[in-house]
Amino acid sequence: MRADAIKYQLVDEINDLDEQIIAEKPITPVLRQNYPNPFNPITNIEFSISNSAFVTLDVYNVTGQKVKRLIGQRLKAGAHQIRFEGSDLPSGVYYYRLVAGEFSQVRKMILLR
Repeated sequence: MRADAIKYQLVDEINDLDEQIIAEKPITPVLRQNYPNPFNPITNIEFSISNSAFVTLDVYNVTGQKVKRLIGQRLKAGAHQIRFEGSDLPSGVYYYRLVAGEFSQVRKMILLR
């Protein structure tokens, strides 16, 4: 193999590595829809944060009353997933709210028995 061919191969490998590193750190925070939804009694909630921050993830009923705190701690930047078990809650519509630094987002989920 010629030296210039090796050089281009190495550059391509480095570029691929750079793309992987960039993909691991989200540009903007996001709270994804839980799955499965509707659920009984377990669902997964995924979210990404772009910077290390104190994060809260709370579940509320339709009247706005907080029924569970799922997360209340400092997390590193990146993708995170938490499993929510609602076996002690009645069927109904619930909302989950993520707050990370100045970012806040709410999504709806349905517990069916």
